[in-house]
Amino acid sequence: MVLRDEIQDIELLVIGGGSGGYVAAIRAAQLGKKVVLVEKSEMGGVCLNCGCIPSKALISAAHRYVHMRNSGITGLKAIDVEIDFAQIQHWKQSEVVNRLKTGIHSLMKKHKITVFKGEAEFISDREARVYNEQETLRFRFENCIVAVGSRPIELKPFPYGGRILSSTEALNLEEIPKRLIVIGGGYIGIELGQMYAKFGSQVTVLEGTPNILPGFEKDITRVISKHLDTLGTTVYTDAMAQSATQTDEDITVTFTVNKEQKQVTADYVLVTVGRRPNTDGGLGLDRIGVKIGERGLVEVDQQGRTSIPNIYAIGDIIPGPALAHKASYEGKIVAEAITGLPSIFDYKVIPAVVFSDPEIAAVGLSETEAKERGFEVMVGKFPFAANARALSLTASEGFVKLVGDKKTGLILGGQIVGTNASDLIPEIALAIEMGTTMEDLALTIHAHPTLGELSAEAAEVALGYPIHI
Repeated sequence: MVLRDEIQDIELLVIGGGSGGYVAAIRAAQLGKKVVLVEKSEMGGVCLNCGCIPSKALISAAHRYVHMRNSGITGLKAIDVEIDFAQIQHWKQSEVVNRLKTGIHSLMKKHKITVFKGEAEFISDREARVYNEQETLRFRFENCIVAVGSRPIELKPFPYGGRILSSTEALNLEEIPKRLIVIGGGYIGIELGQMYAKFGSQVTVLEGTPNILPGFEKDITRVISKHLDTLGTTVYTDAMAQSATQTDEDITVTFTVNKEQKQVTADYVLVTVGRRPNTDGGLGLDRIGVKIGERGLVEVDQQGRTSIPNIYAIGDIIPGPALAHKASYEGKIVAEAITGLPSIFDYKVIPAVVFSDPEIAAVGLSETEAKERGFEVMVGKFPFAANARALSLTASEGFVKLVGDKKTGLILGGQIVGTNASDLIPEIALAIEMGTTMEDLALTIHAHPTLGELSAEAAEVALGYPIHI
């Protein structure tokens, strides 16, 4: 290892090259800052390498496979559809993940951002040591942005290894498991469980709460539950996983439901019970006095500033949902704050998407949340089954639901369950951001026939003059 004793003076140090860190570095460079970014693993972080992107690639492949076997269109049928899972994994990595990663490296070069592959450790609130197996450097910085992300939570009875997988290992299996147990019926568990079920796995989901996808209203999760049934997936709710016994060939999980003990055996167990912020490692945040609150989350102000004025934090290590797009947004805000702009966090509009089948997307307030906040609520709900484009896509499951303030007509929130929900939610998000009313949305001419019409039709329902239902 080469140790360089001299201290290099820099303007901005970014620790972490994930969705928050690399975006923060680019925005700061655009605003004239000289930036050094430290990433211990791969650029793009969890989202690009072992999260959002590879999972959506495999989910897309599984969805295509199902549609090739059964298009839903009378007179159109494929015979002998084959799966080469090794080739699918190769496509996911080379054509999707690596291609995007190359793009990020190109952006770093374009904006003259120095990238150091290694780990970082604070020496003081103005100095950090960065190192890898070959060299160690010391940087004295004016400001620092910490964006070190999170990792899967590990349950004591189910330590990762062997046949017990985190989402990272589940996305890199060399073959499709014949049987899979998923502990945790949140968005990651449902996405990956459904994906493997489509490829032919016999999937069992164990969820500890009364419903899968906790946080979403029952009329939404009911649609997903129905689809899980059609795939032959077994779902246990109010189920508490207790222990696992592994052999060379399989793994058996013991769990309880309604005080009754049960067992299920599979090739693998996938544990998806949440994520833990990476604030407890060797970075040394506590050593330099950065305040860390509940669940290991860093306390920050409206500009991402920690208790140390020149050190900022973004992404999964600060309060709020652990979402890649939230981290990227925060990265831009913090970079602007460091350069003196009056930018602050505004979390009024953060879309949440579950890439289940059908997809779920939500933004703003749900009907329940709006009522709890004292609004007199107006609701418009329009089904995919009454939309011409949805029928032509053989995708009639689900609905669009808009929630508004009856007194002002303002749109407060929207929930979608149905095909392409992830692509439909931005219109509702923009409507909330811009202070749009139900009437504004209803009077906006939408192209026909499109799925986009669903939002306008839902607004008409809320106003009391629906045309197509």
